[in-house]
Formats: sequence, structure tokens, C-alpha cells
Amino acid sequence: MKNGGFRMSFKEIAPENFEESVFKVIGKDWLLLAGTKDGKTNAMTASWGGMGVMWGKPVAFLVIRPQRYTKEFIDRAEGLTISVFGEDKRKMMSYFGSVSGRDEDKIAKAGLTPVEDNGRVYFEEARMAL
Repeated sequence: MKNGGFRMSFKEIAPENFEESVFKVIGKDWLLLAGTKDGKTNAMTASWGGMGVMWGKPVAFLVIRPQRYTKEFIDRAEGLTISVFGEDKRKMMSYFGSVSGRDEDKIAKAGLTPVEDNGRVYFEEARMAL
């Protein structure tokens, strides 16, 4: 992921070799957006956005309400990660969507294993990380 690649089953692939349906990954799977600031990571669920090419570069775009706590982390971070989870993690992801990181350490409470890669954090339990 050091150069904006995608990690599937912890094998890095180039964005142009991404073969999954963007509609499924964004609209059906559960996404966890994460940003890190001052050594602390926060994450939130998402099921909106897009992926494509802009000015010749692969991009993912996401819309986050300004009052979301995670937005502070993403705005201050060098980058963000998108961890993709399967149906088996739906209960955990619902928790991430209903509790604020202002109130508790959601990552620790959910039992996720953060993995740092070039200053960005994704989660070992994810089936894919971007």
C-alpha cells in the first residue's frame, strides 16, 4: 500500500488489477475508514463513495459529515485506509456505526488488530484493505 496499492489477502496488487465489483465493495460490503493523528487511530463505517481514475491516477472518494469524529483524524492524517469486511463482521461493523470514538476506543473494544503500513493503519481481520 506504500504507493496507493490495494491489499487483498495481504498481497499487494496494483489498482489497475483490482477485479472486484466496485458496486459490491462499496455498496454491499462493510467498509471501515480509518485515519491516524497524534499516534491514535479512529475508524468509522461507510457504504458510500466511489473508485475510478482522475487525471490519470487511481482514486477512491468518500463523503464524511463534518461533525464525525473520524473526519478530524482523516483530515490530519497523511492518508487514510479503507478496510473491507465480509458479512461475518456485520455485527461488529454495526457497532462502529453506532458508537463514537470520542466516547470509547472502538478498535480495542471490537478486538481488531491494527496494522501500520507507511503511517496508515488498516485491520488484519479485513478481507481487503485499500
